[in-house]
Amino acid sequence: MGAFTASAQAPLHPVNPPIGIFPYLYAKEPTALNIKEKISWSGDDFAVKDLAGWVVVRCEGQAFSYRDRKIIRDSSGKFLFCLRNKIMTFFKTIIAEDEHGQELFRVQKHFAFGAKAIATFHDAATNVPMALSLRGDFWGGSADISVVNGPVIAQIYRDVLNAREIFAGQQTYYVAVAPGVDLALMAAMCICLDEMKNER
Repeated sequence: MGAFTASAQAPLHPVNPPIGIFPYLYAKEPTALNIKEKISWSGDDFAVKDLAGWVVVRCEGQAFSYRDRKIIRDSSGKFLFCLRNKIMTFFKTIIAEDEHGQELFRVQKHFAFGAKAIATFHDAATNVPMALSLRGDFWGGSADISVVNGPVIAQIYRDVLNAREIFAGQQTYYVAVAPGVDLALMAAMCICLDEMKNER
C-alpha cells in the first residue's frame, strides 16, 4: 500500500447538494475555521471561530474521559450534541449524541486504504448515510477531509512559521471549508481528531 498525502491547498468548490447535519450551519461561502491544538482535552471552555471572529460552535469545558461528555452548542447557546468516547472498540471512536441520547455521528480512527479517520452520519440534505475520510497528516498540518469516493470538502493546514506557538506546544491550525458544508460537523470532526492525537 502506498502512502497517501493531502492534496495541494487550493480553492474548494461549492458542494451541492450540501453536506452535513445542521442545515442552518452550512457554509455560505468559503470559510476557514481557527482551532487550537490540544484544546479538546484541556478542560477549559472554548469556541471555534472563523477568521473574522464569528463563533461557529462553543464547547463547555470538560476534559474527555470515558465517563464524561463534552457539550457542543451553537453561537446562540443552542444545544447541538455532546461528544463521548465509545468504550470497548478496537479503534478509538468518539460518538456525538443529540439531547435524547441518539447517535448523530461518529468519528473513528481508521488505517485502511490510507484514511486516518472516518466520520459517518445521516446526511440531512439527501437523507442517506454518508462517510467522510481524513487523508494526509492532520497532526502535521496538511490533510484533506473528503466524501468517501468523492470530492475534497475541507483542507487542514497549520501556521508553520509561528515559532512562539511551536515552542509553547500548542499550535493553531486552520480548516478551510467548502461552501455548502456543515461548519459544526467540520469543527466537531477536528475536535475529535485532536482528542485522538492527544489520547494517552
